[in-house]
Amino acid sequence: MKPRVLFVGRGRLRLPLAPWLAKKWDAVGAVLDYRVLNAGSGGGDPRFRMLPDAVVAFYSRLPGEIARSLRSFPADAVIASDPYIGTAALVARRLVRSKAKIIVEVHGDPRTFTRGYGSPARRFVSPLSDLVGRHGIRAADATRGLSGFTSSLVEEVRGVPATACFPTYSDLSAFHDPPITPVPDAQRVVFVGALEQYKNVDGLSTAWRRVAGALPQATLVVVGDGSRRHVVDRLVADLPGQVEHHPVLPPERVSAEIDAARALVLPSWPEGLGRVVLEAFARGRTVVATNAGGICDIVTDGRDGILIPIADTDALVLALRRVLEDRELGVRLGVEARATYEPWHQTADDFAAAYLDLVQRVLGGAR
Repeated sequence: MKPRVLFVGRGRLRLPLAPWLAKKWDAVGAVLDYRVLNAGSGGGDPRFRMLPDAVVAFYSRLPGEIARSLRSFPADAVIASDPYIGTAALVARRLVRSKAKIIVEVHGDPRTFTRGYGSPARRFVSPLSDLVGRHGIRAADATRGLSGFTSSLVEEVRGVPATACFPTYSDLSAFHDPPITPVPDAQRVVFVGALEQYKNVDGLSTAWRRVAGALPQATLVVVGDGSRRHVVDRLVADLPGQVEHHPVLPPERVSAEIDAARALVLPSWPEGLGRVVLEAFARGRTVVATNAGGICDIVTDGRDGILIPIADTDALVLALRRVLEDRELGVRLGVEARATYEPWHQTADDFAAAYLDLVQRVLGGAR
C-alpha cells in the first residue's frame, strides 16, 4: 500500500498543471498516495486544493486548512515546503490529534524570508519570523535539504544534518536535450532570476554600469521580474544599447538566451542550490556567481565557473570583464560546466523515488 502524504507548499501553482509539472506529479503519484495544499489558482483536479497567494492570507489560514486536509485525508506524513509551513503543520497536527509525521524542507536560508524579498517593512517582523522558522526545523520529525548548504542550515538548528538531501525536480529538457551551440563571439552575459534584493540586483546594476563603460560592445540580458524591477528599468533607460530586459520567457527562450551568452551571472546572496546554474551548465555555459550557499555544491572556481565574494562589486566587475574579454576562457569553462552538469541531471522518476525513500525512512523512525 502506498504511503499517504500531504504536500503543503507556498510556490504558486496554476491548474490545470503545465505539462512539465504534470510529469512530476504523475511520477510522485506512481509511488505515493498524495494530496497537495498550495498557494495558487484554478481547479478541476481533486488532488489539489488552492489557497490565496497573498502572504498574510496564506499563512494566517494555514493551520486550519492543514487541519481540514488531515481530517479528510488521514496522511501518514506531511511534507512542508518551508519551516514556517512546518510550524503551521505542527499546530494542525495537534488540533486534529493526527499521528502524521511532519517533514520540513529547507530550500534556502529562512532568514531571507523577511530580509531579501518584497517590501523593506518585512524586516520589522524578522525576530518573530526567525523564531517561527527555527521552531519549524527543530520540532519537525524529519527534514529535507536541497544541497550541502541547506543541510548545514538544518544542522545549525537541530545539531544534525538534514534527514535527506536531494534537489527539487525541474524539467530541464529545454536545456539538456538540444545540441550544444558554440560559445558566441558576442560579448554578452545573461541574468535569470527574481528581481529581488537577495539576488543582488542593485549590485549587478552598479557593476554593469562600469563594465558597459569599459566594453562598449557588451550586452547584459536580464530575464525576470520582482520588487527591484525599477532598478533594471533604470538600467535599460540609461544604457539602451547594452541592456535588454524580458520579464518572463518560456524555458525554450531562456535556453536560447543562455546559448547567445558567454556566461550566466548570478551575484545573489546564498542560494539554496541555484537551479539556473544547472540550466546554464546544461547548455555548456560557465557562470559568474557568488562563492556561497548551494552554488558551491555545483561550481568549482576556475574549473567550470568564476566565483566571487558576496556583495563584492569590484570582484563582480573584474570577473565579468574576464569572461567577456577572453572568449577562450568562456569556452574552456563551458566545456567543464557541461561535464559537471551530467551527475546532477534528474528525471521525474528519480525525484519521486527520492521522496518515497525519505517517507519510508521517516515512517520507520528516521529523524
